[in-house]
Amino acid sequence: MRQYLDVLKKVMDEGVDREGRNGNTRSLFGLQMRFNMADGFPAVTTKKLAWKAVKSELLWFIEGSNDDNRLKELNTSERTIWTDNAEAPYWKAKAKFPGDLGRIYGVQWRAWRGPNKTVDQLAEVIEKIKTNPTDRRLIVTAWNPGEIDQMALPPCHMFMQFFVADGKLSLFMHQRSCDMFLGVPFNIASYSLLLHMVAQVTNLTPHEFVHSLGDTHIYADHFDAVKEQLTREPLPLPTLKLNPNVKNIDDFTMEDIELENYQSHPPIKAKMAV
Repeated sequence: MRQYLDVLKKVMDEGVDREGRNGNTRSLFGLQMRFNMADGFPAVTTKKLAWKAVKSELLWFIEGSNDDNRLKELNTSERTIWTDNAEAPYWKAKAKFPGDLGRIYGVQWRAWRGPNKTVDQLAEVIEKIKTNPTDRRLIVTAWNPGEIDQMALPPCHMFMQFFVADGKLSLFMHQRSCDMFLGVPFNIASYSLLLHMVAQVTNLTPHEFVHSLGDTHIYADHFDAVKEQLTREPLPLPTLKLNPNVKNIDDFTMEDIELENYQSHPPIKAKMAV
């Protein structure tokens, strides 16, 4: 995870200070990180990763859910990383039920709504990986311009593309808005986990997660926390273990996903901007 720390430092040292929708930020534009799964699972070690939240949110996306109450069940908690969005005043007036988050990530992945049909993008791309692995259209997008106003939060990690070569599966993800301190380490772990899961159900070896960063920013409120994190040395990366008996993307449970030998420095708390 040294390259994550390098980008964090680059934004602190070279970024432009800007006023944003939900707070002042220091930002750079158009960066990239690459993580080879052969080096270990890219879980941040210079602070504690909320691994349970990573697992539960990804499973929730895969279910196609938009209900924060379901995420609370998966995470066995009274609040989740989505609860503040579900309770935000600007959204509550639109929500159809308590906990409703609208047509967010999982809904778009599993039930993209076009003019004449609904598309299960994730299922279709997994089938294409199995049957036509050199296809250049192995794409899932969460960005649906016609439904942005029906989402509690427009997707930040908005687009992914898979690539198969030599029996190995790679995943490229573009993120339009990148909260480097809180969000990005979570996103790295989430998409690396998804890469492993899709690789398992398509009988491929997980290779690279390539992370494209659009507006790459640190909130001014997080500067002190970032400075503290940058004083810490990374620890050895852990290993991801999946239940090998799971052969369908819809069959994974919380118990099927484990992170082995994970070590980290203590947590560094910071408030999430909504």
